[in-house]
Amino acid sequence: PVDCSFSRGVCDWKQDADDDFDWNPADRDRGDGYYMAVPAFVGHKKDMGRLKLLLTDLKPKSSYCLIFSYRLAGERVGKLRVFLTNKKSTPVWEQDKGKDERWRTGKIDIFQGAETTNNVTFESERGKGKTGEIGVDNVILISGLCPED
Repeated sequence: PVDCSFSRGVCDWKQDADDDFDWNPADRDRGDGYYMAVPAFVGHKKDMGRLKLLLTDLKPKSSYCLIFSYRLAGERVGKLRVFLTNKKSTPVWEQDKGKDERWRTGKIDIFQGAETTNNVTFESERGKGKTGEIGVDNVILISGLCPED
């Protein structure tokens, strides 16, 4: 597996220059490193912040599983979406509110066909709320399809 977590990961993360705000590091509760977060009060309603994971070494015609932790904390906090490069317009994953403030696990299958996916974009959309945050952590890429729970 390829560890793309933010504290010690080997992956190449980039802030999108054409969005409305940046994702920022936030300290983990346990104190062991950090995750990336967007506080609920940043920007204006419907503004977007995009964080891109650049994938340069994926083999064509193979499949991968992207596993990540995410949290949508706070009332009306907004949306978290994930896009794959070759499917620009449609998110492959979307979540718009948390049942509570706990971290959950997201999984996305990445199929490398004729077009290879060379980046994954985590997009945060500002909601109406003023408290809470959208967070992403523990991003890992493994070979093969995602395991069933």
